[in-house]
Amino acid sequence: MWLNLQIFGFRALWSPYFFVFLLVIAIVYALITGPYRHRFGGEDKPSAKQQFMFYLALVLTYAVKGSPIDLMSHITLTAHMTQMAIYILIVPILIIKGLPEWIWKKIVYAPVIRPTLKVLANPIISVLLFYSLFSFYHVPFVFDFSKSTPIAHTLIHLILLIAAFNMWLPILAPVKELDKLKPLLKIAYVFVSAVLMTPACVVIIFASAPLYASYSGGGAWITALSLCVPGDVLQGISGTLTGPSLFTSMDIMEDQQLGGIVMKVIQEITYGFILANIFFKWFSKESLKIDPLPSDS
Repeated sequence: MWLNLQIFGFRALWSPYFFVFLLVIAIVYALITGPYRHRFGGEDKPSAKQQFMFYLALVLTYAVKGSPIDLMSHITLTAHMTQMAIYILIVPILIIKGLPEWIWKKIVYAPVIRPTLKVLANPIISVLLFYSLFSFYHVPFVFDFSKSTPIAHTLIHLILLIAAFNMWLPILAPVKELDKLKPLLKIAYVFVSAVLMTPACVVIIFASAPLYASYSGGGAWITALSLCVPGDVLQGISGTLTGPSLFTSMDIMEDQQLGGIVMKVIQEITYGFILANIFFKWFSKESLKIDPLPSDS
């Protein structure tokens, strides 16, 4: 497979411009949270753990949006579902946890954002909004439309990413104003989230026919490839591209089923870590309330 992918060239495989973009973000983060933080009203530097999480988020973003995984996401649904699971489930968590509280206060308390979050960050609205968009995105005509033009692709993925951040805010609550749910309700929120993602995954896994023209070969597939392959390169090799089968041993139905399974498995693992974190914090907080046993004296 790897040798076959070489026909698309370096830019399609490694997205150097996107790498530079993320590198600039990393440098800006280091400067704003480090030596220049006082110029922005900053307080303490982020901890080593916070810095690790933020930089890991950037690494994962490049891995799924700038590396060969991005190219493969236009060839197989399995790669696409892996990409999206990391992009909308894991990356937002790492960024939320990676930014220091004083930056979140500036974001959350901004004049336009604060009233917007009062509505959208409501736990019921946030979870329903994200999973409605997630399910709608996987409707075949919407999915194929998202791969029809760079603008549609970027805009739809950006909307999903913003909705994902909003979905995680009631659970991770980077500022006290957003921390409205008690631990038991946070646990319920995570379980509801897991349930709401299931229908889209089930439809994909158990569909009796291919759902997406973008992975069936032909014009729609070539159009999807044009999102990350330079036009001159794609034009030069289009005659040799017979379909996704050139790059994978799976047939289209096997790929589709595996894609749905991968999305659900990554979701369950991610939510498992979130639940464990909620339980641990809850247990630690309750332990502090217990009076110590009297000592013999």
